[in-house]
Amino acid sequence: MNAAKRQEIFSRFRAANAKPETELEYTTPFELLIAVLLSAQATDVSVNKATRLLYPVANTPQAMLELGVDELTRYIQTIGLFRTKAKNVIATCKILIEQHGGEVPPMREALEALPGVGRKTANVVLNTAFGQPTIAVDTHIFRVGNRTGIAPGKNVDVVEQKLLKVVPKEFLHDAHHWLILHGRYTCTARKPQCWNCMIADLCEFKDKAPTPALV
Repeated sequence: MNAAKRQEIFSRFRAANAKPETELEYTTPFELLIAVLLSAQATDVSVNKATRLLYPVANTPQAMLELGVDELTRYIQTIGLFRTKAKNVIATCKILIEQHGGEVPPMREALEALPGVGRKTANVVLNTAFGQPTIAVDTHIFRVGNRTGIAPGKNVDVVEQKLLKVVPKEFLHDAHHWLILHGRYTCTARKPQCWNCMIADLCEFKDKAPTPALV
């Protein structure tokens, strides 16, 4: 895919959604960090349902630490891997208090040193909470990057590095959200909605899905 196509693709994304946002609900960097940590192998919808009950009770590292693993587990038990996540959240809160004054650090190395926080989670927090031009490649972005030809790669790290290289700078901050939303609602895994896609004429996917027959 050439640069002109990529420029037009992201221009269309911006025209349709000038200020894309995460679907995770949060009001502070800490709430976002915990929500993203909880969202691994879980849907944003399930995480939001849990945090709507959790955050009014504990939405700071100290309050969460005081809640403890067992009580936290009660709030997040509807989310996949909740036992491991509860332990990671409490351990993360302890580190934030002891090493970062109870604040979420805006640095990749510090974020990735937190229990349960990998590169993808760090990228989301850096981009969404701190406005840094990072791209967290999840299954949606990996699929869209490969299927469309925007940034093909054999693994998430390769796709991330290609996106950072080929996405025009003016779109880099919001590219993460546009690509996730496109993969979540249009360029879906099993049945991509090519007939309802704003970039179908620019996409290089060879097996585009036909328009469904009208009943």
